[in-house]
Amino acid sequence: MNELQDQVALVTGAARGIGRTIALKFAENGAHLVLSDLDLAGAEGVAREIEALGRQAISVEADVSNLEQADQLVKRAIEHWGRIDILVNNAGITRDSSLIRMDESQWDMVIRVNLKGTFNCLKAATRPMMKQKKGRIINISSVVGVMGNAGQANYAASKAGVIGLTKSAAKELAGRNILVNAVAPGFIETEMTLALPEKIIENYKTLIPLQRLGRPEDVAEVCVFLAGPHSSYITGQVIHVDGGMVM
Repeated sequence: MNELQDQVALVTGAARGIGRTIALKFAENGAHLVLSDLDLAGAEGVAREIEALGRQAISVEADVSNLEQADQLVKRAIEHWGRIDILVNNAGITRDSSLIRMDESQWDMVIRVNLKGTFNCLKAATRPMMKQKKGRIINISSVVGVMGNAGQANYAASKAGVIGLTKSAAKELAGRNILVNAVAPGFIETEMTLALPEKIIENYKTLIPLQRLGRPEDVAEVCVFLAGPHSSYITGQVIHVDGGMVM
């Protein structure tokens, strides 16, 4: 359980759900963590969980859609640890609506957080990683960014954009030994999905060959692999964690 021994990992959107699970799984594998979220109290709670595992963590309140705050977030990590080895761009939001009812603010907010926020953090982390001549960047996309979804045009566009950004960054940064990959989760058991009516959840399961929702741990384990030593020849890829829904 030491795939990431003494590596420094920055995880955005780390206060709950998939981000929290990724952070904890990284800590179980030996990493120290920088936890970013607008919910600072939630991030601090995750930091305490990580410290209970014998690893170290700091929490930073940051709006990743703001380039200056993204820059400061990475600077804080480097000031504290002296380097940044792994970046997980997980922060994201939804503002679901049909196309005809979606207003400009719903579109702009989702694109700003999910896509621009990923760009901001990636850009901020790239320079120190280039100096180190190594780094791992993992962008959390979604199967919705591959197949689309009614009522989520803004979310689908943002997550499709993350895939394009991932592939472009991977080509630019490969020469500096910086690997950039994306993970595209399907329907995962989080607070948001579990709050849905049982009938809707059962309908989702009919779309999934494995006939169950995924667990946050399913996503986190893939992130550990992509951040660790056994993925050294993998870059520019989109790994689906979706029970076979998109084939």
